[in-house]
Amino acid sequence: MRLSPSLKTVVADISLVFVALFWGLGFVAMKDALDTFPTFWLLTLRFGSAAFLMGMLFRRRLAAITKEDIRAGAIIGVFLFLGFATQTLGLNYTTPGKQAFLTATYVVIVPFLSWGLRRIFPGALSFFASFVCLVGMGMLTLQEGAISIGKGDTLTLVCAFFFACQLIAIEYFAAKKDPMILTLLQILMVCLLSLPAALVFETWPGFQGGSGLRSIAYTVVFCTIIAFAVQNTAQKFTPSTHTAILLSLESVFGALSGIYFLGEVFTPRMAAGCGLIFVAVLLTEAGPSLLRSVSLRFAAAREKA
Repeated sequence: MRLSPSLKTVVADISLVFVALFWGLGFVAMKDALDTFPTFWLLTLRFGSAAFLMGMLFRRRLAAITKEDIRAGAIIGVFLFLGFATQTLGLNYTTPGKQAFLTATYVVIVPFLSWGLRRIFPGALSFFASFVCLVGMGMLTLQEGAISIGKGDTLTLVCAFFFACQLIAIEYFAAKKDPMILTLLQILMVCLLSLPAALVFETWPGFQGGSGLRSIAYTVVFCTIIAFAVQNTAQKFTPSTHTAILLSLESVFGALSGIYFLGEVFTPRMAAGCGLIFVAVLLTEAGPSLLRSVSLRFAAAREKA
């Protein structure tokens, strides 16, 4: 059965919500894994294992890889690595909650980048939904008096720019490429860039077993292979501005998983922030059709008058 373009967009958007869920739960897994492995070794293990497994699963497709596939995967992978690298470095100089908010500014960066590169105005509604989402993220993650900008915050803003670039790059390349090959190549690129940093800046801790390896296994399967494969496929059918707002639900799921698994406190202000993020998602999903309906009714009323 062939799906209509509008139904494909709905399915793609629902799939991205599940990606946000996997990444939200991944906050707890990554925190646990970081107790055993330093940052770049963790990235090397995560993305190296994911690339190996994807290579085994889709080995028949590897023969069809072209130079254009490698170029596309390398570009997306470089942006992805730079995002993770600057985010991790910035975390040494700022708080996790503040970083979560600043990272989420990619929600606002994406519409401007898309507009500047594609010369197509994404619509006032996209900008308004992005602003509502940003306010919600601030209420969810920022504590009182945490507004000053330091070195770590600047690095985190840079990381948000790289993640926004990654979303735009996926939107550009995904329509023309095999999403599984694109996923494999970008994951492999992150591994290849993380390994030298791990060798130069960190000490290999060895395999110690325990929950650290189980947490890495979760991030490999759900947060990397499935999540990026779904994202690369979904962005064939939904614009990057939608993708950015839907993936911002990652912070909501992350906050809820922190409450459930780590016993973190959830305040009324955080609940209001979650509510605003959901409003932004509803504006993104239902807003265009609602605006069209209002415009048609207004036009009909004018004709009757």
